[in-house]
Amino acid sequence: MLIVGAGAAGLAAGITAARGGKKVTILEANDAPGKKILVSGNGRCNIGNRRIDPRRYHSTDPAFVEAVLNSYDTSVIQRFLESLGLVLEEEEAGKLFPLGRKASTVVRLLTAECQRLNVELVTACRVTAIQKTAEGFRLETTQGVYAAQKLLLAAGSPAAPQLGGSNGIMLLARGLGHTLIPPRPALAALESEASWFRRAAGVKLPARITLRTDGEERAQREGDLLFTDYGVSGLAVLDISREVSLRLAAWESCELNIDLLPRLSREKLEHLLLGRIDAERNLPLVLWLEGILHPKLVPIILERAKLGAGSEASLHRKALKKLVYTLKHLTLPVSAVRDFRYAEVATGGIDVRDVNPRTMESLKTPGLYFAGEILDVDGDRGGFNFHWAWTTGMKAGMMDDG
Repeated sequence: MLIVGAGAAGLAAGITAARGGKKVTILEANDAPGKKILVSGNGRCNIGNRRIDPRRYHSTDPAFVEAVLNSYDTSVIQRFLESLGLVLEEEEAGKLFPLGRKASTVVRLLTAECQRLNVELVTACRVTAIQKTAEGFRLETTQGVYAAQKLLLAAGSPAAPQLGGSNGIMLLARGLGHTLIPPRPALAALESEASWFRRAAGVKLPARITLRTDGEERAQREGDLLFTDYGVSGLAVLDISREVSLRLAAWESCELNIDLLPRLSREKLEHLLLGRIDAERNLPLVLWLEGILHPKLVPIILERAKLGAGSEASLHRKALKKLVYTLKHLTLPVSAVRDFRYAEVATGGIDVRDVNPRTMESLKTPGLYFAGEILDVDGDRGGFNFHWAWTTGMKAGMMDDG
């Protein structure tokens, strides 16, 4: 059995296949396995999620995702990881981490198990051509020719090219008869051609962001928002970026509506501001607003609300309503999702409608299997993509012909 890709999916498949008595060779283009694993969770490795739900995944065929995840809940993955020597601990929102919080330990335990099972791991080996033969498959690589009866493609997506991300194997799979849905960056920051936000660069705050395209509300997320010198980032932005990526690819005009104070309704915010007005104190409007908002954002809000220099006592009811509206509806046009260098995952990939969800085998090319992010499935932030990698890798590694 040949496996292309020594990431989470490829290593899980190799271990599963070798435990089943198969002779396994894994070809990895990088100089070491598990490069993307090493950076996950800022090096702490958000290795999975306790609350697996097919609705946390995105694909052209949601039924495929549900069929793959069927009978592969977190307990199955946890047993696999524990068999390597890992102990897991749950954090907020069901996120699972190794108890030691070190991604490097996860990689070392995976490779140690490969060594124990005599899995051959060939690094710095880039596949340049794949040919279907009467005996199976013939692969041309930068380290010579490899052949096997069965082939698993688990080489990931173009996300994070600095860590080896590429669409090269996707393109080779297309040559074997598979449809490739164009990959787009996801779980990435957003760029804007506006300029006002640059004055707020470095400001981080909880916010609610709503995506509007061509005037219609499409998605809404709440969480951290970070203003940068190129646009916006933060967890809420990463969570909504997939939808933005697809909308921009369809040539739709995208705009974010930012609620800077999501925990207050418009009525409560208006009541709060009204109650803070003190005619005797009569603070300058800029300083008065700094009492509830980051100083970098204050002049931006006052400008966009068309409120000039003045004092708190000068705020009449109409001006107060304009201020509330601006605080709850700060708009930012989006010109792009940051490119694959800054994306955690990619949308698109090999069309799953041509893959058997029980075995991960191609429905077009017998003996060819797929696992991980190479498929047209991407999960939400929080360990869901790791769960997909372990699950599809283990299924493919079983090489079930049924």
